[in-house]
Amino acid sequence: MIDRYTRPEMGRIWSEQNQFQKWLEVEILAAEALAQLGKVPKAAVARIKKKARFKLARIRQIEKEVRHETIAFLSSVAEFVGDDARFLHVGMTSSDVMDTALALQLKEAASLLIEDVREIMRVLRRQAFRYKKIPMIGRTHGVHAEPITFGLKLALWHEEMRRHLARLEGAAGEISVGKISGAVGTFAQVSPKVEAYVCRKSGLKPALVSNQIIQRDRHAFFFATLAVIASSLEKFAVEIRHLQRTEVREAEEPFTRGQKGSSAMPHKRNPILSENVSGLARLMRAYALAALENVPLWHERDISHSSVERVIAPDATIVLDFMLRRMTYVLRELCVYPENMRRNLERSGGVIFSERVLLRLVDKGLSRDAAYRMVQRHALKAARDGGDLKRGVSQDPEIRRHLSRRDIEQIWDLQHYLKNVDLIFNRVFH
Repeated sequence: MIDRYTRPEMGRIWSEQNQFQKWLEVEILAAEALAQLGKVPKAAVARIKKKARFKLARIRQIEKEVRHETIAFLSSVAEFVGDDARFLHVGMTSSDVMDTALALQLKEAASLLIEDVREIMRVLRRQAFRYKKIPMIGRTHGVHAEPITFGLKLALWHEEMRRHLARLEGAAGEISVGKISGAVGTFAQVSPKVEAYVCRKSGLKPALVSNQIIQRDRHAFFFATLAVIASSLEKFAVEIRHLQRTEVREAEEPFTRGQKGSSAMPHKRNPILSENVSGLARLMRAYALAALENVPLWHERDISHSSVERVIAPDATIVLDFMLRRMTYVLRELCVYPENMRRNLERSGGVIFSERVLLRLVDKGLSRDAAYRMVQRHALKAARDGGDLKRGVSQDPEIRRHLSRRDIEQIWDLQHYLKNVDLIFNRVFH
């Protein structure tokens, strides 16, 4: 998954080195807070800050014996710090360190994802204005409906990503919470002032109340937000896949020089980038479900959530980073064929104007049901036999009793459907 679409920074956030570094930062901040409260010597904290480090290999070696990752970590740090190590982890439990550090990692990951969302929005805005007035057929149920523009489709996606940006920023705030409140959240062995200090220095908010852990509804909200974003990216990808079909060919993914689409058929240009995004969206929704399953833990906590988060936290953020950057590339370099859009728009024999005929007949005094039946008869025949709705309407004596030739000519005006494009763009890109 780590390729040109995924930034190395995202991978580094979830490296073991960064994880334990965050743990160490939390431990040192807690010791600083205790020193300010007069609970540990300030000179000892100064020595700790100078000496504190760890070795990954040593942590894993100790863990094999003690079967406890936090104890193994503290033991490795103690080998560098010496006697002053007794001033670390005072009154704290493992989750004080782990959950606060995880919040820092998720906050860092969210900041990168927010950058990604803003970049895809920039591309969508640029492309929306580029194709603002390029007409194409709108489809409902996969069937020709009425004309739109390709720019309107992209403006719709831009607005969707704007909502996602707000959601992601909210989810990042929801997860930016720390806790240093002891074994069951009562501050029995550590002052609430330590928590306040650690969170303030870390750029987090203290949990107003906790048990042994930060409550997992926060994490579920975060991962659900990522999954919703991924689902929208899949929506864009599916649309591009449909538009790339041979029978449609209104838009295509970029196809680079030297690229090959099939081992057997040299003519193939397959939408593999978009198909990858569709597949990964399924994973993202599964990660969200796993996060939801983490919410109901036993009593003041159990450990069943931990193994899940070790998988989904790095995977979900790395995958969404990949998806956002890939779709940004696809949309930026998208091959668009306005002439094919025009051809498809015209291929249905003018049946796309059927609603206008219906409404004009209603304006002339016919009941809606009667007008509908009159128009439908000609529309279905034109669609079935490859005919022309305009000709059928013009030659129907019953319809001509109500519509003049001038009425019919005014109906067949493509610009009627596009007259509010500027208004919609002004609402989206105000």
